[in-house]
Amino acid sequence: MTNDRDGMTSVNTAGAVDWDAQAAVFDEQPDHGLRDPAVRRAWAQRLRGWLPGRAGDVLDLGCGTGSLSLLAAEQGHRVTGVDLSPAMVRRAREKPAGRDAVFLVGDAAAPPVGEQRFDAVLVRHVLWALPDPARALRHWSGLLRPGGRFVLVEGVWGSADPVGIPAERLTALLAPIAGPVRVERLSDDASLWGGPVTDERYAVLAPVP
Repeated sequence: MTNDRDGMTSVNTAGAVDWDAQAAVFDEQPDHGLRDPAVRRAWAQRLRGWLPGRAGDVLDLGCGTGSLSLLAAEQGHRVTGVDLSPAMVRRAREKPAGRDAVFLVGDAAAPPVGEQRFDAVLVRHVLWALPDPARALRHWSGLLRPGGRFVLVEGVWGSADPVGIPAERLTALLAPIAGPVRVERLSDDASLWGGPVTDERYAVLAPVP
């Protein structure tokens, strides 16, 4: 199965090895490590608006080194992060420092969470690269409690040979399984990315009945 980071794709066992090799430098990108206080504040503010207003259970799929997971945990949520790369997960586990977050090695499309159910499924720059995003969304909807929500951050990258999933396609995939969908355009908010971007970046927020 595939995990993706900002337009770069890795597949199956080789994919896990590739992301293991990237783990040591992964957090150097501003929106990955959130080391810049302004970038960190920008993502924290977005998460407050996207995630439940009171403490809940959040599943962060393709969590990388856990930066968004830990922001959610700082806001009082109980977070389970899942990533294909053991090295990414090891780095995520080094960060919690007592926060309510656990990290598991596993496939984002079929996370190893058993019968556990969640109030929100958070996914950033992963869904578009999965072989069958519609199937993944259906599976994830079954991991949400009634009234739970999807928080999906995606985009389209590149100009000559663009990759990604347009917001219109993602909202269409959600239509059979979710309630009213809200799209937030993120491309114009340079504080999220550590500088201006010209490609399409957005968040889709959708409740599940």
